[in-house]
Amino acid sequence: MWGKFLRTAKVSRRLAYLAFTLWACVPSTALSQTPSPLQEWQYSSGIVLERLFEPDLPEWRVVLGAAAEAKPLYDGAAASRVQGGPLINIRYRDIAYVSVGEGIGVNVLRGENYRAGIQVGYDLGRRVSDDIVHLHGLGDIGRAPAVEAFASYAISKGFPLVLRGDVRQIIGGADGMVADVGVYMPLPGSSKKLIMFAGPSVTYADHRYLQKEFGVTPAQALASGYPVYNPHAGTSTMGFGFSATRFLTDHWLINLDGAVNHLLGSARQSPITQRTVQGAVALSFGYTW
Repeated sequence: MWGKFLRTAKVSRRLAYLAFTLWACVPSTALSQTPSPLQEWQYSSGIVLERLFEPDLPEWRVVLGAAAEAKPLYDGAAASRVQGGPLINIRYRDIAYVSVGEGIGVNVLRGENYRAGIQVGYDLGRRVSDDIVHLHGLGDIGRAPAVEAFASYAISKGFPLVLRGDVRQIIGGADGMVADVGVYMPLPGSSKKLIMFAGPSVTYADHRYLQKEFGVTPAQALASGYPVYNPHAGTSTMGFGFSATRFLTDHWLINLDGAVNHLLGSARQSPITQRTVQGAVALSFGYTW
């Protein structure tokens, strides 16, 4: 068994090297929101591995294109929708970046196999008009900025497992704190033209956030017909994600992301929740240089 593990690690190392010498660390290009319908690590998958496999990064790296994402109307919804938008991912060395998926960020700490920093993204909120049958009387949750602190660590070239954690504070709107812990790594079957990542994650949310998203106040209960519900802070979601990037040429690429999330705790027990297992799929087409 140990021999098989070592052989798997060596294969993973060779595949990862092939991928990253071509700069395959293209982050997922879905449309960001908090909490993410994808796993949070999917918006920056592979980025922490860049310097590990390619120490001399170019000064600028740019990916532009278009993306579409099929996702639930909101956490706990039974209905889904398809949303489209631009693909924008601009990075200056390993210092700063602007990305539709991640937001605007700076890597405050960075090294060969780690990075940590701060970024500003956004929360899309929730509109009653999106699902009037189930959200009537609950009121809108406005869009709002979200400030995030994050850290990623890659174990080694020989075993490129990545550990990632983040904490996000939403300012206004849902007005709460959300945190994620996830792990992922390159998959066997990757090559110079096809790069794949997969891994699980767990999400924690505080009381303020869960109250806005899943709670029902006495006033909302009177207006909506739902019973009063007061959620408690705790683990709200666990899920698994898969990301794949296919290079059609040295510059043109297609990116596919998929994820399945399982609501837990107060989020699962909320009277607003219609479906506890939800999925999301994102597809993008871009040009990189």
